[in-house]
Amino acid sequence: MFINIDLIIAYGGIQKKYRKGDLIFSEGDQCRYYFQIVEGSVKMFNINSEGREFTQGIFASGESFGEPPLFINLPYPASSEATSNTTVIRLPKENFLTLLDEYPKLKNKILQLLSHRVYNKSVVTKMIINSSPETRVLSFLDYYKLKYGILGNKNLISLTRQQIADHIGLRVETVIRVLLRLKAKGKVEIRNRKLYY
Repeated sequence: MFINIDLIIAYGGIQKKYRKGDLIFSEGDQCRYYFQIVEGSVKMFNINSEGREFTQGIFASGESFGEPPLFINLPYPASSEATSNTTVIRLPKENFLTLLDEYPKLKNKILQLLSHRVYNKSVVTKMIINSSPETRVLSFLDYYKLKYGILGNKNLISLTRQQIADHIGLRVETVIRVLLRLKAKGKVEIRNRKLYY
């Protein structure tokens, strides 16, 4: 866990269960809590005026999400949704800030986390605006493996084609065509509809 659950509970944290598809917060909501996933997964996303979704991030057990507005008193810039049956522990903003004041090492961990996310967002943005679809897909797969510490070649990528498309701003049909080209070049494998890279 990023922050020990017992410590979060000691500061007033409460666990809450969400079913797959439940919204945790919506874009524009005022930020009132620190959220950390006990089990399950959560995505943060935006939907444009044409109804297309862009995934800002996917977070798994032990990870926190939605922290930046806690520090700048602004509303959420994206919505969050449980992508599986998920348990989240949430801690009121004021209690979270007190916790960080009383545990400076945790404050440093949060600073490192936010710095990594800003850096990764810059990498992903550069990838999206400067690359061909094939380069976008390969760059995203490299980023995904790096984020989750996946080493070596031809490892299972536990994302659907739609999730990949939502991350990199492409249509799912384009991602499917790109993956078939990459398969023909020997850069990816597709076995039983599963992607390996």
